Amino acid sequence: MTPTRRAFLTATTALALAWAGRSFASDQPATPFSRDTVIDMARELASREFRPRDPVPQAWQDLTYEQYRAIWFRPTAALWVESDRPYAVDFFAPGLYFKRPVRIDEVVDGQARILPFQLDAFDRSDRFPDIPVGEDLGFSGFRLRTEMTEPGKKNEFCVFQGASYFRAIGYGQIYGQSARGLAINTAEPEGEEFPDFIHFWLEAPAPGQRNMVVHALMDSPSLSGAYRFDIRPGPSCVMDVEAVIFTREQVNNIGLGALTSMFLFDSADRTRFDDFRPAVHDTDGLMVWNGAGEALWRPLANPRRLQVSSFVDHMPRGFGLMQRARDLADFDDFEAKYHRRPGTWIEPKGDWGPGSVTLVEIPADKEIYDNIVAYWRPRDGVPAGERTEFAYRLTWGEAAPVDTGVARVMNTSTGKAHAWSEHENGRIVAIEFEDHPMLADPLDDLTQRVSSGQAVTTDGVIERNPETGAVRLVFQFDPGEAPEVELRAQIRRGDSAATEVWLYRWTA
Repeated sequence: MTPTRRAFLTATTALALAWAGRSFASDQPATPFSRDTVIDMARELASREFRPRDPVPQAWQDLTYEQYRAIWFRPTAALWVESDRPYAVDFFAPGLYFKRPVRIDEVVDGQARILPFQLDAFDRSDRFPDIPVGEDLGFSGFRLRTEMTEPGKKNEFCVFQGASYFRAIGYGQIYGQSARGLAINTAEPEGEEFPDFIHFWLEAPAPGQRNMVVHALMDSPSLSGAYRFDIRPGPSCVMDVEAVIFTREQVNNIGLGALTSMFLFDSADRTRFDDFRPAVHDTDGLMVWNGAGEALWRPLANPRRLQVSSFVDHMPRGFGLMQRARDLADFDDFEAKYHRRPGTWIEPKGDWGPGSVTLVEIPADKEIYDNIVAYWRPRDGVPAGERTEFAYRLTWGEAAPVDTGVARVMNTSTGKAHAWSEHENGRIVAIEFEDHPMLADPLDDLTQRVSSGQAVTTDGVIERNPETGAVRLVFQFDPGEAPEVELRAQIRRGDSAATEVWLYRWTA
């Protein structure tokens, strides 16, 4: 062992011993705090020209990936860990991808105190360099922990880190897709704008309290905002979000309830991937329950070129990126455990007016890239100089917390239709619906509707899966020379919908 490494490890051990038994806390002066505090700060920010926050020192920005991984927060140093409060909070160091720090305050009895960065609350290996630490260094984010399924043990269930990203899980799940405070100019030629949460306030929960309240101040070139998150962990993690935004300029393409996910391939199209796994994705479809009460399912795709789909609506009941493949065999991946990734359901509160659920699918060649975005886009955007309020509920769980009354689409498979000899380019589609009372025998009582505006389609055939009891709808289509084809299919019982409306975009 070199003297330098020995000295480093000795110093680290000394810091750990010095910290033993302490809880991360602040001795800074307190200031009064309420929800209006954040709203007033957002209004004031929007009244002046946008100014990016100062970055952390260059040495922190220059950390390599391996060096950044060599520093981690010590759970025994967490905020409230030594108290009778039901939550604990761990913090993330800045640097590498997180070049601009965020400020985090603790709120106790209506008084806020800044939580300063404290290097001795972190463990480090000898790969972490000796770099300067100032009192105003700040953090890159935080994670929340509480008792989940193991009494006496606080496990993490929610993370806020990077831009306005946050994510959560329910019992037995692992992190997958993320949510965002806002999406601005997604897929626009001039480039996307990523708002930042620049300041958080953590309300100290009372003993026995089951919810955790987090406030956040947002800023970006186009707008500022004040957010309140009421977070309740459980089998599904439920968040009630209230937002007030103030625009500096007109924002035409603004996304409310924005979700970001990864989809690489599944049985609908795996021709570009020589992979032993049958599927790779955090979520496999966009579910929409529109204002007319119609349930839609749009399987996700990894297109060869960027594509944007809009589902025009007024006052939607909800939408979300969901993961319906729930068996290990669906992925055969023992490490990534995609079958345990949560779906996320957005339930608007109040009148969101006219607009569209927008789905953006970006080509990707690796599973490390988030290439799927979904959000609600108000039809008229948000004018400059206005205050806009909106609220919604996010549910992170295995399935959408709603019953639409019809059978869900569980899988989509496509391939070349070899038997359709009169159509050289014919394709076959097999849609599997869950076993559901609306699909009860006899199948002769069911009718199918298959349509496309760009392709010739055959009548569908409805079959029962003898092993699972599910119902399959199979049909064929010929795209001809069309570069893309929009398809729509549904099974009905009499005048009533028996299944979700299946929507699909095939591309050449």
